[in-house]
Amino acid sequence: MSKRVYISADYDADSGDRNVVDELNRWSNSNRHLVEFTDMAKVVSGSVANDPDCRICDLKSEFNTQINLSSAVICVIGDKTATRTAGSKCERNRKEQYECMCTPYKQNANGQKSCRVPSTSDENPSGNVGNINGYSYLRHEFEQAKRKGKQIIVVYNSLNKQSSWLPWYMNDYADDAVPFWIKNAAGDKVGNYEFIKKALGYE
Repeated sequence: MSKRVYISADYDADSGDRNVVDELNRWSNSNRHLVEFTDMAKVVSGSVANDPDCRICDLKSEFNTQINLSSAVICVIGDKTATRTAGSKCERNRKEQYECMCTPYKQNANGQKSCRVPSTSDENPSGNVGNINGYSYLRHEFEQAKRKGKQIIVVYNSLNKQSSWLPWYMNDYADDAVPFWIKNAAGDKVGNYEFIKKALGYE
């Protein structure tokens, strides 16, 4: 049975954690593995992100929608996760509209544009995490999953437990976070398929 799983990870091509994401998707697409899921984060890349005027708040709103539709969220923690700031530049939650500028998603070369949000309101504690905030994208995804009571699976992009990599806002998950990679009988580095399979309820 296919499950909707949202993968929250640093997708930087050079120093991010795409290798873990690729391995998870390889399992899902393989007939040799039981785990089958829809990577909900992939859906995001095909929607608002294609708008040349896509803003930080647009992406966060879509993250909320995709996480709400997911049964579980896998948070991939790499050595740079705690210091990533992408998505945190929005100041509209503490400044007036005329004081705020932002750079449309992946449009750095075109410079900043004026904020499009004329008014804001107090956040509903039982609703979504507001899309107007100073969180990084990674923190926003985590906070939305936590707010909505989603199953959160935390893995390190490492062969070892790397507690020092964990962002402070994930400290409550330190005991449960595990290395994604293990060594098989031949000594090769492979993803911990059995852990992910069990965590997603496939056995």
